[in-house]
Parts: sequence; structure tokens; C-alpha cells
Amino acid sequence: MENQGALSESVQQSATGVNKPSIVYLFLKRIIDIVGGVIGLLIFSPVFILIPILYMRGDNKGPVFFKQVRIGKNGKVFHIYKFRSMVVNAEQKLKQNEVLYKKYIDNNYKLEPEEDPRITNLGRFLRKTSLDELPQFINVLKGEMSLVGPRPVVQEELKEYGSKTSDFLSVSPGLTGYWQVSGRSNVGYPERVDLELHYVYNASLFFDIKILFLTVVNVVLRKGAY
Repeated sequence: MENQGALSESVQQSATGVNKPSIVYLFLKRIIDIVGGVIGLLIFSPVFILIPILYMRGDNKGPVFFKQVRIGKNGKVFHIYKFRSMVVNAEQKLKQNEVLYKKYIDNNYKLEPEEDPRITNLGRFLRKTSLDELPQFINVLKGEMSLVGPRPVVQEELKEYGSKTSDFLSVSPGLTGYWQVSGRSNVGYPERVDLELHYVYNASLFFDIKILFLTVVNVVLRKGAY
């Protein structure tokens, strides 16, 4: 990971001369998204069969899939898909606990797995292995997300990007991205803003391929996954 001060300076310099991505790049990126999405669903099809079976046991009973409103390209709202790793109505239950919800907000919109009462036993395994993210291949095929891009955020998180919000929302959110391969849950705001914007200002096919490669490495090593 780059030195944070240097990265922040790089982001500021890049922001002064943002270049629109070329039509060729966007076309090739979409082709890669479609091919990658189809291959991903085919490769992990056994997981899509096994996980629903596991959901019938223990504290996992409930819907297999979880969907949540996220903010996409140009501010368009969409539902992100995941394998459910939490109890039913987890968001409502979290907001009912004012102390815990405040801690969640203050801690960069996350809680330590050990103290998060929403996560099921199966959910902890899914998160640690990043298997909970697999349904997002569906979002990629629908064109709501790309294989690579800034991670889609909930409405409350947009304030973290301040005057750079429109830049952040100028590209499609990704199943993986520069923030994820640079630490993911180990890197919170405001450092996350610099990482996400670094990608926005420097997006290229080479950068995308590099991020995809590093994603595979991080998943195998289980880096930054909560």
C-alpha cells in the first residue's frame, strides 16, 4: 500500500485534471464484466447450491439472500445482493440499540465480529472467506456494478466524500476495488476516500487487472475480511 500522505497528495493532483475514460476502455471493461460475471457464477455454482442447504440449520434460518440499498454510478440507487450473514431484520435491530448504532457509525460503519450480535455463525465464515459477496456477480451482469471499482456505499457514507462525491459517483461501483486490496476493513475513513478516489482518477485496464489479481491473493490469504 502506498504511503498515505503521498497517496492523498496524488489524489489532489489527479483531481485537478480528471480525464473521462475512453469509449474503448468502457466497452472492453463491460465485456470483461459480462464474461467475468458468467464465469464467476458458473465456477461458484456449487456454492450457490450448498449454502441454501446450510441455511436450514442452527441460527441461520431465514432468507438465503440479503439485499440492501446502495448508491451506484451517478447516484442511481440499486439493491446489492449478498448471501445473508446476519439475523433477519439486522439493520432495524442495530438501529434500535442507540449505543451500538453510534459505535457502528463512529467505527467507519462496522463492528468487530466478536461484538456484533447481528452476525450468525455461518455468516462469520461467509464473511471471513468473502463467500457472502458472490451474489454480486448478478449485480455485475445487470450492469449495476463492475468487477472493479469503488465499493458501493450506503447513503450515510456519501458525506465522507464531501466535495468529491460527484467524482466518486462518476464510475460504476465494483465487486472489488483498490480499497479492498489495500486493506479493506482494516482501512477506514478518511483514508478510504483517498484509496477509492485514487482508482477513480487512475482507472485503466491494467489497473483493473492488477486489482483483480490482488483480490484473488487477498481472498486466499483472508486479508481484511470481517
